[in-house]
Amino acid sequence: MANPVLVEVTRGGIVESFHRGGFALVDGSGEMIDHRGDILRPVFPRSAIKVFQGIPLIETGAADAYGFGDRELALACASHSGEDGHARLAAEMLAKAGLDSTVLECGCHWPFDASVSRDLARRGETPTALHNNCSGKHAGFLCTAVHQDEETRGYVGLGHPVQQRAKAVIEDLTGFDLNSDVCGTDGCSIPTFAAPLKSFAHGFAKLVSGHGIAPERAAAGRRLIDACMAHPWEMSGTGRACEALMQVAPGKVFAKTGAEGVFCGALPELGLGFALKIDDGATRASEVLAAAVIAAALRSHDADLAARFDALSETTLRNWEKTEVGAVRATLD
Repeated sequence: MANPVLVEVTRGGIVESFHRGGFALVDGSGEMIDHRGDILRPVFPRSAIKVFQGIPLIETGAADAYGFGDRELALACASHSGEDGHARLAAEMLAKAGLDSTVLECGCHWPFDASVSRDLARRGETPTALHNNCSGKHAGFLCTAVHQDEETRGYVGLGHPVQQRAKAVIEDLTGFDLNSDVCGTDGCSIPTFAAPLKSFAHGFAKLVSGHGIAPERAAAGRRLIDACMAHPWEMSGTGRACEALMQVAPGKVFAKTGAEGVFCGALPELGLGFALKIDDGATRASEVLAAAVIAAALRSHDADLAARFDALSETTLRNWEKTEVGAVRATLD
């Protein structure tokens, strides 16, 4: 089954390109509120479920043992831009467990934001693992391992207790058996597991509704989600889509991007979770579709707020002279 076109790219009055995909909007009981496309085909969520992977940081007591507040918890769920504040906070998290950046096994890359990379180069510096967009998540993994008196070396491996705890949480929240057939390796070297979009959406709905999971797990997930909503910059970066989506409705919307056109999130007050994927992996499409899905979820509850997300479901395209030439727009209707 071919997924439907959910995002169009226009130039003038003509559709120049389009993106197919699917999404699921689910409540805590698993009831489908809205969906498009094939939502049962397993897909890799990539970084969109960092909240799931961060839950053991809370459940083991490591977060409280090291005095982590909302800023640190948001960074533990982040795909950040590698700005100075992000790298510094990741280093501070590691230091609380007696560690430094040399123990990170996420690799290093130049910050995704070109201006941030230019600033780094202008100072004569090169990136370290602290600038990796996943360094906060890895700092959380390492702090948990130290708190549990576990070997830190090899913490990214599937057999390490850190990854086994994360896997168990994902299985609990998705209700999906994560065997070796659905396991791959993420960009930051940890295991990533494929499951249906519906399952990831349901997992987020469970966390914000409390249905179908232990109260302690729901509380841990909500603590992370609330931290991200309170500190969207730490969870993303300046001008990033996740930050923009959460700033529209502070405390009402959680949204997290992942590589290859994935987005997941939740509307806590409504007890809803969502997950989406663009087939060709285009970020430009996943960002506007996320806004459109959120708007659809809000439509019957808060029309004014839904309209604000509708505005984010279309972005203007401009040429090098800054002239408007077209748009990227979601097409749910």
